Amino acid sequence: MSKKNGATSLPGPQEFQFPQPKPDVPWGTFIYNKSEGTYFGRTIKSWSKLMIFYVVFYAVLAAMFAICMQGLFNSLSETEPKWQLSKSLIGTNPGLGYRPQSEKETERGSIIQFDSKKSDEKQFWVDLLNEFLDVYNDRTKLPEKGAKQKICGFNDTSVTNGDKVCEVDLTQFGPCSPQNSFGYNNSQPCIFLKLNKIYGWQPDFYDNVNELPEEMPEELKKYIASKPSEERKQVWVSCKGQFGTDKETVNNIKYFPDRGFPSFYYPYLNQPGYLSPLVAVQFERPKSHEMMNVECRAWAKNIIYNGSIRDRMGSVAFQILID
Repeated sequence: MSKKNGATSLPGPQEFQFPQPKPDVPWGTFIYNKSEGTYFGRTIKSWSKLMIFYVVFYAVLAAMFAICMQGLFNSLSETEPKWQLSKSLIGTNPGLGYRPQSEKETERGSIIQFDSKKSDEKQFWVDLLNEFLDVYNDRTKLPEKGAKQKICGFNDTSVTNGDKVCEVDLTQFGPCSPQNSFGYNNSQPCIFLKLNKIYGWQPDFYDNVNELPEEMPEELKKYIASKPSEERKQVWVSCKGQFGTDKETVNNIKYFPDRGFPSFYYPYLNQPGYLSPLVAVQFERPKSHEMMNVECRAWAKNIIYNGSIRDRMGSVAFQILID
């Protein structure tokens, strides 16, 4: 502290500089100078002022940080994101994903490859699917042990009001079930498709057969037309050969339990126990020793499609090779 014109002023930066030992002064004297009553060049009073300054400084800094963090947490919700749909970074166009995927994706890329004569190679993909479907098989691993899950129908209203969530029943997946090793043991592999979850997103369905887009596959159009009107409210799925040569080899495709993601799974509102709906795609009797490049696409009026490798949207591509 210093006094000027009778007023007390705060210590300046020079007063808080740590003193340096004087030349030709023994280090022991610098640590404690009995004649001057100093420790490391400062008196106890001077050290006290210095400590009080830093205690007050860091206390104010910590208080400001705590106030900022408290203001941030007060603006956030534990159940829903602050920025949703078009205001969020995720946006309103859900991506389409697939399983199984190897953790060593940098080595394998998007290729699902196995030797039909080697059980360990087939089991590798089966294990990946079992791991992915673990929570679908075991409700006890869900929040509230899956107590809110139920089998739903297209006219069910208990889901949209938040009372229940719809169960994904793997017993409806036919040959694409764990009991059948997802078709890998008989070289007819199943691939599981899922839409990425976007909070509050509601699909705009192609449920009117007179409004189906021209680029939609004809076999899918016929399938939609064959469904009852209430069952047309689905995000439809189609798979095909990605390139010209693949269009001839990628055939005999079956979908389980249906060809789309039903309306009663939407919207996703972070409900406890919610699981994304799945579509299993089985490739029957694929040719051996021949790479199949496959593209699967999701169909809804508000799903933007881009099939380019760099900016792919609304679709997913992968390869299957059976040796």
